[in-house]
Amino acid sequence: MSVSSILPDAALWRRRPVPCSNDPMADVMIAVMPFAGHVAPLAAVAEAFVEAGHAVRVYTGRAYAERFAALGAEVVPWQSAPDFDELDLAATFPALRGREGPRQLLANVEHLFVGTGAAQGDDLARAFAARPWDVIVADGLSLGTHLVAERLGTPSVTVSIVPLSMPTPELPPPSLPLLPATGPLGRLRDRVLFAALETFSRGVRRAYDAQRAAFGLPPTDAPLDAAWHSPDLVCASGVPELEFPRSSWPVRVEFVGALAPTGSIRPAPPAWWADLPDDRPIVHVSQGTLNVDPDDLIRPTFAALGRQPVSIVATTGRADAPELPFPALPNAHVAGLVDYSALLPRLDAMITNGGWGGVLAALTHGVPLIVAGGDIDKPVIAARVGWAGAGIDLRTGTPKPRAILRAWRRLCDDPRYRERAAAIGRALRAHDGPREVVAHTLALVERRAADAGARAGASERTQPPVMKARTSSASNSPV
Repeated sequence: MSVSSILPDAALWRRRPVPCSNDPMADVMIAVMPFAGHVAPLAAVAEAFVEAGHAVRVYTGRAYAERFAALGAEVVPWQSAPDFDELDLAATFPALRGREGPRQLLANVEHLFVGTGAAQGDDLARAFAARPWDVIVADGLSLGTHLVAERLGTPSVTVSIVPLSMPTPELPPPSLPLLPATGPLGRLRDRVLFAALETFSRGVRRAYDAQRAAFGLPPTDAPLDAAWHSPDLVCASGVPELEFPRSSWPVRVEFVGALAPTGSIRPAPPAWWADLPDDRPIVHVSQGTLNVDPDDLIRPTFAALGRQPVSIVATTGRADAPELPFPALPNAHVAGLVDYSALLPRLDAMITNGGWGGVLAALTHGVPLIVAGGDIDKPVIAARVGWAGAGIDLRTGTPKPRAILRAWRRLCDDPRYRERAAAIGRALRAHDGPREVVAHTLALVERRAADAGARAGASERTQPPVMKARTSSASNSPV
């Protein structure tokens, strides 16, 4: 089926009645990449839209269909776009097999996030043809959302579930774990790196141009970075305290705090929960939910803190695989997942692989961090935590036990880490993230409608007056 036969006339959206304060019901499409770290924050957003009385559809993979259906949303599954198992990406995308570090990041972007863009757009276009939406809301890595919104002209909102990655000459490339430059040499470094990255990412650019063409969009000279956020509105998870200083943003940005500060999963308490002592510090170590090899972070944490007067709570990131391939220590407690709403208030520190959701969850509770960011966006997140003073960046995803022990002792000896984490926690708790996304989204729809109405009125005023035709009759004809 051709794109032109799927997509309706863009004018169809402009003829729709626009939700306003007197008629608050909106038809909202939410697009979510089917990864656990994407689903948790967007599930909170979907729930907020449903609770506010809006009609909500969610476009995502089948693995998470029940999760969103339970919230009261109508699920639109991936069809043309190749659905996948997030724990075995290479089964669907063979080019990802054996990739690590920067090569893994580039391969993920090119083959998974960019390479499925046109097919995502086809799925969404069919959904729009069946029932047009008022606005589409999506996580930033849902490329199909950006393509279909451009094609249709519908309002779109990006919900950034990772640190913002909009480049500026004031800062180093946002995909690199570098701190802001402080002098001429640093700014020269940034210019060189921007040029090198442009060369390094040519394959991704070619893939993006091909996806645009496949979806029937014309070529664009816009930088590749602009493909990952809406030109209308970005609702950014986090707070300015975790962003490097800059003079401006290229689009409207609203910080909304943590979208899922305790996660959205409530597993039953593990059998050892009642035995977790209160008379010693509790340290949580999390390997995340994507690359979950316990040898990367959990094993060295056990080696580092096994003889320290602490209790360790380790999570494997797999509800279906709560066991470790090596023995747990006497002071360690292991589960697949735990209820963060119960655990985080009890923590003294968190050792994490740097997933943005987990970092924000910990900081919301004022918990200082030790971050071992190894791949994808994790090194960048680790650098921001260290820069903000809320934790220690280990600068590797596979730290040695000695490095973890040194970091733990620094957190214990220097109260500034805990003070800074507490300050960022207060800033995060000042937000109600999901409801703020709803409010900002509806305000965008009303602004777009008002702008369209103003343009229509101006067009009518500039039309030349219609002259009435003269009529002739025998009585006024010359003799």
